[in-house]
Amino acid sequence: MRLRPIDLAREHGLSTQAVRNYEEAGILPPAERSPHGYRVYAPRHAAALRTFLALIPAHNHATAGAIMRAVNGGAVEEALRLIDESHAQLAGDRSTLEAVEGALRDLAPPREPEPGMTLIGPLAHRLGIRPATLRKWERAGLIVPRRDPRTGYRVYSSADVRDVLLAHQLRRGGHGLDHIARVLEQVRTAGGPEPLQATLREWRDRLTARGLAMLAGAAELDTYLGTP
Repeated sequence: MRLRPIDLAREHGLSTQAVRNYEEAGILPPAERSPHGYRVYAPRHAAALRTFLALIPAHNHATAGAIMRAVNGGAVEEALRLIDESHAQLAGDRSTLEAVEGALRDLAPPREPEPGMTLIGPLAHRLGIRPATLRKWERAGLIVPRRDPRTGYRVYSSADVRDVLLAHQLRRGGHGLDHIARVLEQVRTAGGPEPLQATLREWRDRLTARGLAMLAGAAELDTYLGTP
C-alpha cells in the first residue's frame, strides 16, 4: 500500500510538514520517492508514527524520538536501554511518593510549647537522636534553621520541626539523604502536609497514567517491530 504524507498526517491531526520533519529526524524510516520526487510512505511508516505518538506520554517527546531513532537504526538494545531508564525513573518517583505518604501517616503533630523557638538539644532529645545528626542533616541541606542573632543558637520553627520529623521517619525507613531532600521539597512546595494531600493524589494519578501509557507504548512498539 502506498501512502502520501497527507494520509499519515490526517490520522493524527498533524500537518504534512510535521510528518516530513519526523522523517528527517529519523523518527520515521526514510521514505521512498516517486519518479517525480514525491515522498511515498508504506504501512510501516504509519506504524512508526503511531508508535512514536504513543511513546510520548510514556517517556516524553525527546526520549520517544530517541527510541524511534534507535529502532529505525537497528539499535534495538539502545531503545530498550532508554525504555529501562524511563521505567526506573517511574519506579523511583513511585518510591518517593510512597515514602511521602508513609511519612505523613506516621507523622505526629508537633508539640511545641513555644512555636518557632525549639532548640537543637530539646528537639534531638525528643526524637532520641544526637544533636550531631541534626547538624549533619543541616549540612546536607535538609533543614536549615535560623540562628538567634543574640546567642547564635540554632532555632527551629514549626515548619523546621515538621521537616525534622519527616526526615526522621524517612531515615528510620532506610531512605537516603538525597531521597529525603526530594520528599521535603515536595512538602514545602505544597505548603505543608495538609495541602500536600491533594498534591499526592494528583501525583499518584499522574504516575498511574504514565504507567498505563508505558503499557500502551510498549504494545505499539511491539507491533512496529513486527511490521515488515
